[in-house]
Amino acid sequence: MHRSPLPPLVDSFGRRHENLRISVTDRCNIRCFYCMPAEGLRFLPRSELLTFEEIARVVRALTPLGVRKLRLTGGEPLVRSDLPQLVSMLAATPGIDDLALTTNGLLLAEHAEALRAAGLRRLNVSLDALDEAKFEQIARRRGLQQVLAGIAAAQRAGFDNIRLNAVALAGLTEEEVVPLCDFALAHELDLRFIEFMPLDAEQNWTDADVLTGEQLRLMVEAEFGPLTPRTAPTPSQPATDYWFANGRGRIGFINPVSQPFCDRCDRLRLTAEGQVRNCLFSTREWDARALLRAGADDAALQQLVRDCVAAKAPAHGIGQGGFERPQRAMYQIGG
Repeated sequence: MHRSPLPPLVDSFGRRHENLRISVTDRCNIRCFYCMPAEGLRFLPRSELLTFEEIARVVRALTPLGVRKLRLTGGEPLVRSDLPQLVSMLAATPGIDDLALTTNGLLLAEHAEALRAAGLRRLNVSLDALDEAKFEQIARRRGLQQVLAGIAAAQRAGFDNIRLNAVALAGLTEEEVVPLCDFALAHELDLRFIEFMPLDAEQNWTDADVLTGEQLRLMVEAEFGPLTPRTAPTPSQPATDYWFANGRGRIGFINPVSQPFCDRCDRLRLTAEGQVRNCLFSTREWDARALLRAGADDAALQQLVRDCVAAKAPAHGIGQGGFERPQRAMYQIGG
């Protein structure tokens, strides 16, 4: 007897949720100021993290509801031991047709081949600056050469869909914009600039720190000529994408502060300790770990996520009256 599919995860504003971002750890080997505090961190004990089996269980429960795209994040996901094992488990899950990973790249040279062999096909590598001193100023650690070596190793391992993510910081990274474009073009990498969001652990963010996507686009066009709009492969993607002149390469701008894309958001988040969130800026969480460790069935997990989706606000509200930033920083939520 054919089993009817379950109703999809659609919120009260008609947004269908197919994309799950999974944080595997809150630990990281650098301390970017837009994400983590410089010191005084208290990381989660291992016992509080979801096991790989628990993560895979959540994914299996959600694929019948239409979740088909996964992204592994952190913290820095590659500091989690045996991550290729999780990649293999998720890649083999029926219904999952897109599996990606976001990394700072410091450990990528060591793990690229194993990740590729395990079934990972897409990589996002965070790279905010190509100047050594500027990199260290942002990351509060050395490591630029390790990141560049990791990108090269990933290309040798067969990754042909690598995207660079650069957080744009007013008064700090303007001089990095053109070098990053040159690097991306020379190495045939996609590049996306991301506006700085109020998710820094030290809560120093202000509007003045935001280098907007429009400002960035004008800077790029002043150097490389007019950018040609590129049709988004999926309507829900957060970036506005362009081709460089003569179609030489792709560049995108993610503008959550100046041009929010909440109306087409299809994302859910699972934190490293098993809390489900319907928005980066949500002030509520739904405890999947409690259900998992109490022996709950898939129907209970599915209802938990439906409740989470049903409670999703129309927008994050940055810049609006009454905006409340979450108590957690980016590294605690999942990038």
